[in-house]
Amino acid sequence: MTTQTKVKTLEHVVIRFSGDSGDGMQLTGTIFSNLSAILGNDISTFPDYPAEVRAPQGSLSGISGFQVHLGSKKIHTPGDKANVLVAMNPAALKVNAKRLYPDSIVIIDTDSFTQKDLEKAQFATDEPFKELGLTTVQVVAAPISTMVRDGLSEFGLDVKSALRCKNMFTLGLVCWLFDRPLDNAMHLLQNKFAKKPTIAQANIKALTDGYNYGHNIHAAVSTYRIEPTKIPAGHYTDVNGNAATTYGLIAAAEKAGLRLFLGSYPITPATDILQDLSKRKDLGVITIQAEDEIAGICTAIGASFAGCLAATSTSGPGLALKSEAIGLAVIAELPLVVIDVQRSGPSTGMPTKSEQTDLMQALYGRNGESPVVVLAASTPTDCFDMAYWAGKLAIEHMTPVILLTDAFLANGAAAWRIPDLNDYPAIQPNYVSRYTDDAPWKPYRRDEQTLVRYWAIPGTEGFAHRIGGLEKDYETSTISTEPANHQKMVATRQAKVDKVADFIPNLEIIGDEDADLLLVSWGGTYGHLYETMEIMQQNGKKVALANFRFINPLPKNTADVLRKYKKVVVAEQNSGQFANYLRSKIDDFNPYKFNRIKGQPFTVTRLVEEFTKILED
Repeated sequence: MTTQTKVKTLEHVVIRFSGDSGDGMQLTGTIFSNLSAILGNDISTFPDYPAEVRAPQGSLSGISGFQVHLGSKKIHTPGDKANVLVAMNPAALKVNAKRLYPDSIVIIDTDSFTQKDLEKAQFATDEPFKELGLTTVQVVAAPISTMVRDGLSEFGLDVKSALRCKNMFTLGLVCWLFDRPLDNAMHLLQNKFAKKPTIAQANIKALTDGYNYGHNIHAAVSTYRIEPTKIPAGHYTDVNGNAATTYGLIAAAEKAGLRLFLGSYPITPATDILQDLSKRKDLGVITIQAEDEIAGICTAIGASFAGCLAATSTSGPGLALKSEAIGLAVIAELPLVVIDVQRSGPSTGMPTKSEQTDLMQALYGRNGESPVVVLAASTPTDCFDMAYWAGKLAIEHMTPVILLTDAFLANGAAAWRIPDLNDYPAIQPNYVSRYTDDAPWKPYRRDEQTLVRYWAIPGTEGFAHRIGGLEKDYETSTISTEPANHQKMVATRQAKVDKVADFIPNLEIIGDEDADLLLVSWGGTYGHLYETMEIMQQNGKKVALANFRFINPLPKNTADVLRKYKKVVVAEQNSGQFANYLRSKIDDFNPYKFNRIKGQPFTVTRLVEEFTKILED
């Protein structure tokens, strides 16, 4: 008698791939995410890997993970817990035991669950599932290493090379579990290993073997069906935040009619921006990998003076090193985009983990009165829009703009509808050709309405000039130490940034207009707070959400919006930096604060519990 597979149809599901850093879990998760996006599911991913280049094999500290949340509706977070876990060794099981739902499926490689492996993972017994209290999970235990080694014998690979393909066996098994056809996965593998056809075919064979193995054990576990998402027509791809940032910068440069220049120094987790842009010489992009952070930003400032859309990318430690040069761009009044992909600190901290702890540094971390525009991206795909906005505001207002993303956004991916650049607003540099005053032009002459300095590109006949780090006279643009003039220039530079509020969107409220509780997010916490709001609304609560993408200056209606609600809670991955900033800008505003600094994304379940307490207090 044939036993029918138990099929569960779900709106959404979470899968976590986990193993040693050398087990290829990031690649496995990325390919599965791509397949899901191609098949019409919305996705949100969370790569989670250690800072060590290679921790001891089988150790708890060396576990790398990749979590993907996919569904038939809009997905806002990578999920709190997993419905399916691929645990390549006992350490992966132990690290992720608390991240599993009670009836989840756990796939293990029994060849990696020997007594020695259990001891490495600090298990006290030879029954890891019982020891961890995982008594209700459905376990798919297979000798994956043995099957891969034997299955690839025809390719003449050494044992080590063959075992590198075991992640593709698990991918095939998970593809069977979710009824994912293998054609697209095979195509992705052929592209990845195009220069190594034997390796490509070995990986494809392991992928197929894993898929076929699923059919042989189909009676033992439940399988899942996730319907495609109903989405607007268009061309879609999955994109992570760093890639979206690069595309946004390229789009802004093209819209402005400028060449894009990036001067940077590699730093986790921002390095991919430099690497990706270095590949786009076909679009006129210029990149320099400088010897250090200071050199990187200084090359960008030079490129800005020369007439490029100039940018530099970094993380928190690098932003500190760039602070003096940002001040130079402020006083020289040059357009500059500074991308800070935030990570856990202080110092080196936890370089592969995510936080929102650079806000005060972005706002105030320079000597002197040195105002800059500060923006924050909310999702991996929003990194495109905010990079575009950063380029637009920098160019049109002749000012440095700091764009804050974070490791969660930079490495996480989501399905992205490739936009039409015609739908984006024009970018119009304030060129010196706009200067209409009867007085002779000087390099610090400005539009008296916007206070934006006119931009004279070097080489433009009749407009040779000098700018620099010394204070200049408001009228003559010559060096000045006169007290009243310095006061005027300080006030002017601040007013120029303040006037940016006239050119950005108002703050919008999502959810119940008559909400009893307003949730406030900024940056990468948006998706978690959005999902929290939806759950609380389903529980009969009146809740709304205000998400800030424009930090300095704040949207003009910020005070009016926040004062409408009796209870407001600001949730952020720091000790309360944005909440305190809002208090400094809005009189008599004293929000509740929810702060966690763990290097991990918020847990929606916990947010619902905490915010419900605030609402019912």
